[in-house]
Amino acid sequence: MKLTIDDVRSRFIKHFDGSTGSVYASPGRINLIGEHTDYNNGFVFPGAVEQGMIAEIKPNGTRMVDAYSIDLKDRTQFSLDDEKGPSASWARYIYGVCREMMALGVPVQGFNTAFAGDVPLGAGMSSSAALESTYAFALNDMFGENKIEKMELARVGQRTEHKYIGCNCGIMDQAISVLGKKGNLLRLDCRSGEYAYFPWEPKGYQLVLVNSCVKHELAGSPYNERRLQCEHVAEIIKKYHPEVESLRDANYEMLEEVKAEVTEDEYKRARYVIGEVVRVLNVCEALEAGDYEKVGQMMYETHYGLSKEYEVSCEELDFLNDIAREEGVTGSRIMGGGFGGCTINLIADELVPNFKQKVVEKFEAKYGKKPIVIDVVIGDGSRKLL
Repeated sequence: MKLTIDDVRSRFIKHFDGSTGSVYASPGRINLIGEHTDYNNGFVFPGAVEQGMIAEIKPNGTRMVDAYSIDLKDRTQFSLDDEKGPSASWARYIYGVCREMMALGVPVQGFNTAFAGDVPLGAGMSSSAALESTYAFALNDMFGENKIEKMELARVGQRTEHKYIGCNCGIMDQAISVLGKKGNLLRLDCRSGEYAYFPWEPKGYQLVLVNSCVKHELAGSPYNERRLQCEHVAEIIKKYHPEVESLRDANYEMLEEVKAEVTEDEYKRARYVIGEVVRVLNVCEALEAGDYEKVGQMMYETHYGLSKEYEVSCEELDFLNDIAREEGVTGSRIMGGGFGGCTINLIADELVPNFKQKVVEKFEAKYGKKPIVIDVVIGDGSRKLL
């Protein structure tokens, strides 16, 4: 069921003083292509989705934040001036955003808040970025005297992940959550912060997510290790090619030159990233030409790289990718950080009903549980609802 303002407002009224505040929302996201390229300063190509987070917020005249998670049925309080912050992991996202906004000079005051989301947790659709973006946008709107531009609000969310959660993520998830635009995908240069909107109006094709319901937890996964491996390879290449600041600047020839100086795992990680940077640009060109078969081919190549070179897949996701090939799906790949979550599938309209049926049947027959099929509708970024 789609989350509504009333779902959040009714709980806010119940758990606080019966009055109401302002309501804000931010979306989760899909990423058509460009996985694990953001923290390598490459390009990504995400879109905001209709699912996201909704929060009601009302200043309370104190230095305390009183927050209620509707989904977890959990409530906590923390002081804006507390150096340590709350212990509950979900509350640390809100705390981190508050502290980072204060560091930017925003005179954040205490508030009461209740929030909920309909982004599937652990599905690689960035529920955490949606949460961060909602509060960054809201605090800027409510307390900001000199409004902070949207890209900096995205960086507030990214710094929250780094400093308060322990996940060294790139900028993609927060950027698309803040900057999303209905009916458009966003090509983002993660080095410069430059971005461009690409209309997403596929003729004869649909995007469908298949959630394996295998939960991933990036902060506790080998995610940070992958980042360190990529950075190490870039450092080695830079000794011979000073212009190389990150793997975004490297090519296969440079990688081969240093193969003897890096581990086998580092070589594979770098090979994947170098190829993925090129694939994102190829997909942009293919979309402008209306060549969805080329887009699909790039998606399958990305899945192979994520599974065999970057090694962030799992048995269930590889199985979903195999089903997609068997059922004639144009393109399919892991979406998100990996280690669980979803596949994203580009499917010709006439094949969609059969694919939805077959993927559920085959997956349930093998694993004893049904995957969740989600139709993708590209929506807007952070905004005030009431």
